[in-house]
Amino acid sequence: MPVVATAAEKPLAAKVLVIGHRGASALRPEHTLASYEKAIVDGADYIEPDLVMTKDGVMVARHENEIGSTTDVASHPEFAARKTRKTIDGVAVDGWFSEDFTLAELKTLRARERLPRLRSTQYDGQFPIATLDEIIAFVAAESAARGRVIGIIPEIKHGTYFRGIGLPMEDELLATLAAHAYTRTAPVEIQSFEIGNLQYLHAKLADGTHGNVRLLQLLGDADEQPYDVAAAGGKLDYGQMMTPAGLRTIATYANAIGPGIRAIIPLKFDHLLGEPTALVHDAHAAGLEVHPYTFRPENYFLPLDRWQGIDPRNFNEAGSIAEIRTYLATGIDAFFTDDPAIGRKALDGMDNSK
Repeated sequence: MPVVATAAEKPLAAKVLVIGHRGASALRPEHTLASYEKAIVDGADYIEPDLVMTKDGVMVARHENEIGSTTDVASHPEFAARKTRKTIDGVAVDGWFSEDFTLAELKTLRARERLPRLRSTQYDGQFPIATLDEIIAFVAAESAARGRVIGIIPEIKHGTYFRGIGLPMEDELLATLAAHAYTRTAPVEIQSFEIGNLQYLHAKLADGTHGNVRLLQLLGDADEQPYDVAAAGGKLDYGQMMTPAGLRTIATYANAIGPGIRAIIPLKFDHLLGEPTALVHDAHAAGLEVHPYTFRPENYFLPLDRWQGIDPRNFNEAGSIAEIRTYLATGIDAFFTDDPAIGRKALDGMDNSK
């Protein structure tokens, strides 16, 4: 059986939040308005658009700037010649890239499921790529219609790369947020796996004109590095950033950390949950909230003793609820989930979340 965290650690946040990871990406193609709508209907407190840039400098929602895995671009003969190889954050990637297309061209494409071996493809070809402006307008309308505030937690993807090709996102993001009445007051939390852009944003936010905007330092695996650090020849890795001293440094420019869930409770060799680490406690001691990623409902992503049946594709609501509640017991302040309805059930069923 998995070890249930029993420490007395409590959330720093007044209310633990459910974040719709790329919307409701277990149920609709990720980063589409349909995915965000499903997340909101199912009770997400925040929705998450990952941001990349178009050739003409428009922020659009895609998990990566390589769009071949999440759109039907490969079926468009007019774009066949744009398939290429690029080095993104030090890794060679083959495909089609957002920055090689104008917004008008991207609007001719349709989204498709990123994990077709695990998830339904029934919605492939139905939904266009959404701009950040469209997402904000959509969330504002949903908020007004439903009588509740819905936060937005945008992630700047590949910040160093886009800056290097003349398409920096940081100031553009702040300008877009300021241009919409909704995001001048609604909760916004900007995320990045890099450090420098968050420090830059922290300085820009210091005048208080964006008082509703917070910053989230995302954390990769312990032996990985933020790409801006690696690109500059630095030695800092995420493992060092997750030490008490590293967390105190993060607290000088960010409000929260976003580690992978297994940095909080790792899996043992037998693929069962082990003992909770000190990360949540240490982050809270530094004044940082903890917003881990990502809870997913398929057997494939769950500890083995939470599986239902033997098919890794099985959609396993009960197993996901049990896993989320084990992590909630460690005192996390928010969490990313591919199925916000399951996250809502897990959270609302916990006595300490009411």
